[in-house]
Amino acid sequence: MNQAEANIKPEFDKELVAIADYVMDDSPLTEEAYNTARYCLMDSLGCAFLALRYPECTKLLGPTVPGIQVPNGAMVPGTKFQLDPIQGAFNLGVLIRWLDFNDTWLAAEWGHPSDNLGGILMLADYLSRCRIAEGKKPLTMEYVLTAMIKAHEIQGVLALENSFNRVGLDHVVLVKVATTAVTCKMLGGNKEEMLNALSLAWVDGQSLRTYRHTPNTGSRKSWAAGDATSRGVHLAMMAMKGEMGYPSALSAPIWGFYDVSFKGKAFKFQRPYGSYVMENVLFKISYPAEFHAQTAVECAIQLHQKYKDKLDNIERITLTTHESAIRIISKTGALHNPADRDHCLQYMVAIGLLFGELTADHYEDGVANDSRLDALRSLMEVQENKAFSQDYLDPHKRSIANSMQLHFKDGSSSESITIEYPLGHRRRREEGIPVLVEKFKSNLATLFSDERTEAILNVCSQNSTLDKMSVCEFVDMLLV
Repeated sequence: MNQAEANIKPEFDKELVAIADYVMDDSPLTEEAYNTARYCLMDSLGCAFLALRYPECTKLLGPTVPGIQVPNGAMVPGTKFQLDPIQGAFNLGVLIRWLDFNDTWLAAEWGHPSDNLGGILMLADYLSRCRIAEGKKPLTMEYVLTAMIKAHEIQGVLALENSFNRVGLDHVVLVKVATTAVTCKMLGGNKEEMLNALSLAWVDGQSLRTYRHTPNTGSRKSWAAGDATSRGVHLAMMAMKGEMGYPSALSAPIWGFYDVSFKGKAFKFQRPYGSYVMENVLFKISYPAEFHAQTAVECAIQLHQKYKDKLDNIERITLTTHESAIRIISKTGALHNPADRDHCLQYMVAIGLLFGELTADHYEDGVANDSRLDALRSLMEVQENKAFSQDYLDPHKRSIANSMQLHFKDGSSSESITIEYPLGHRRRREEGIPVLVEKFKSNLATLFSDERTEAILNVCSQNSTLDKMSVCEFVDMLLV
């Protein structure tokens, strides 16, 4: 009996072809997507500037080897660093993600599509500076916005029906895949080169989620996205050098991603690629908190305003939430670091109840040592509302509902407060955008003078001015 395998090279997996076709297609995208992308750009950069206040973040920045000079290198906003585009992507990606304050996408998989901006903006800046040095025209910010919309769409559509967290993998795999695709296009890649690059991203080893969950929650969750977007740039650049691809990277029996890492299941898709994700993305406007807790914190702050003088008389606290929140951020026991605290539903709610606000500083040791926080946490009972869980997954609702009620020792209770949609939800855009702009202005003011802050705001607020501006001119505005 002949036991040799037939070595027949297959066609590229249809899932990779669909991504490549979408990125290569230059059909117009919606005006709503571009408008939202401009706000996403502002918000992501604002989060990066705020993160510069934290030494645990800034210690990771700069070149891989100190002293390296990169002619025409990417300039990292908020810093003096000029780096190769791969390390530049890591730097900006880390800054954007560090405080868990940038935009969010919630579906079968969770994630933060603006994580891709690290790779997109830094590669665009590098390419623009190289073009100017060669006497060519630089890329414009409209090009960056288009790449953002497409990266959001790839990451978000893959996340709609496919849960990587249920097989123990971190959502940053989707950042790597999305960044790989759009940056390959930016580098001038054709469809074949993009397919090669995408296959490299799926063949790559994928990050485990263990650094996001008890008992191992730690700071890697704050730089994992920077690592992923930089890896996407790296793989795209390798493909552009002619590195071969692996057509059945997903579907190959035994050795492909599906069999090795996805329990043998192929990806499911709810909709084709378009501009749905950017149009519906969730902004973290009010609180630097894991998004499943946003409405819970809002409930807590409302209750603080009325019952802040009765906190010592609470007998128990009822938190009613959705299944995803229970699975990833409900925890008891000691919390060991800021990364542990900003992924604890009970801790974030306790902060809101006790202080009537939630900022990044509330995760630091100086606040966390307040014994009143653990006392409040110990009173909390977390339970699932099945309707909340269903509405969370409903593509027409996509709610992130939480409900909260205080029960006092004298037998009385507060009103039960339920909030279905956080301020950053599409259903609250009209209410949320002015607050988002104010958040951006406040974050700019942590780094720049009043004059520079107003100049940056002015550019970002005028669509035609921003869209036509060269990438390097825009980035130069953001340097210290």
